[in-house]
Amino acid sequence: MAAAKKKAVRRAKKGERIRQVAAIPFRLRGDGQLEVLLVTSRTTKRFIVPKGWPMKGKSGRKAAAIEAQEEAGVLGKALKQPAGGYSYWKRMASRFVRVDVVVYLLEVSEEMADWREAVNRQRAWLPAADAALLMDEPELSTLLRDLTALATDPA
Repeated sequence: MAAAKKKAVRRAKKGERIRQVAAIPFRLRGDGQLEVLLVTSRTTKRFIVPKGWPMKGKSGRKAAAIEAQEEAGVLGKALKQPAGGYSYWKRMASRFVRVDVVVYLLEVSEEMADWREAVNRQRAWLPAADAALLMDEPELSTLLRDLTALATDPA
């Protein structure tokens, strides 16, 4: 178990909220349509965004980019400022804990044919509005819908 995860589990056992980072990998199609990349979770197989624990010595955006590479097999540049955040209940071994997630947009420059978690996950490119409908976390769903508005805003 990684050190960051062990630390998070200890904090969760004390009743503290814990933190993760996530990436929303995105691309613009030739017609200007914004698409985001979702991956399936390893256990429930529902679609999620790549996310994970903060990494010692790495910024939040760098950790989010690493998670996107490991979980979704994409490389790109994470934007400096977080796009937003959301909270969810994470299932741990003996309890559920509240997790606050900081989300970074990742402009995808390369999609790998083979990647670290390819055997455990499926990925799908979807219009952001469609991806928003698949999310169980309302705050993440809203964030994805807002991305669609930004991409289609003529201003």
